[in-house]
Amino acid sequence: MERNRSAMTDTGRVVRVREVGVQALRGRLARALFERVAGEQGQDARQRIHGSPGPRWFPRDAPVRRVQADASMYVGGLRALLLQSLHPLPMAAVADHSGFRSDPWGRLASTSTFLAETTFGTVEDAEKAIGRVRRLHAGIGGTTRDGRAYRADDPHLLEWVHVAEIDSFLTAHRLFGHHPLSAAEADEYVAQSGHVARLLGARRVPTTVAGLAAALAQFRPELEGTPEARDVARFLLREPPLAAWARPVYRALATAAVGSLPEWATDLLDIPRPAPVTSRALGRAATGALRWVADALPLPDVDFPVHPPA
Repeated sequence: MERNRSAMTDTGRVVRVREVGVQALRGRLARALFERVAGEQGQDARQRIHGSPGPRWFPRDAPVRRVQADASMYVGGLRALLLQSLHPLPMAAVADHSGFRSDPWGRLASTSTFLAETTFGTVEDAEKAIGRVRRLHAGIGGTTRDGRAYRADDPHLLEWVHVAEIDSFLTAHRLFGHHPLSAAEADEYVAQSGHVARLLGARRVPTTVAGLAAALAQFRPELEGTPEARDVARFLLREPPLAAWARPVYRALATAAVGSLPEWATDLLDIPRPAPVTSRALGRAATGALRWVADALPLPDVDFPVHPPA
């Protein structure tokens, strides 16, 4: 009897040691993942965005907060980049003025910080972030290889970037989100996300899922599989600047992103479509793993009043 109790005690100790080791590894992975996505100053920005007192645009349970806090955003973000690249004018701006090849992680950090500031930050922080982007856009312009002029602050192009982004975030959340939205919540998500787009300068911003689908369809004649777009697809899908240990998870996310694109988009990009069962399975596995890792870093919790956007 004593031997049995001793063996059970030893087994309990081993289990506890293993649990502590797993949690320590989970914490290290969470910090490494967050620093990669948000940059070296990401922890300070995270504390400021989520922990500063002050009014926010959206309440805690708002669909826009639920979607853009979920691990499905990793799939949605990749999908958005692939889809956005199909419009030759914004793609020319990216090719001419962006450091997506020379500094892809810096670009990712700035984009993720902007999304966090405008979704979770105080109204003051969100408005400052939008002002910075508007000033940046005002200085970006040029011409495509075939002589068409573009400007980053063109309302029509801003609408395209927004439509492709929100269609991608919503699609990924419907497929891989932890708590998918109802139909009414999905409409609310589209309406809430449109506020930032309007402040950036877009004009015809959809406010429902049906309006989002209609806007995407209206852009179809303008989309092309240009060499620049296909170069972006190759870079994202075949040449990601990642350590070897991170590539299997990234490949799973990328497969899920490609599988969630409409067939006409993969045709324009000249990339093979994975089997639906494969892309769904890999997407669920990868987002589930990233969600488990990310949950090891709880967010600062502050009470805040809500000042809904006008």
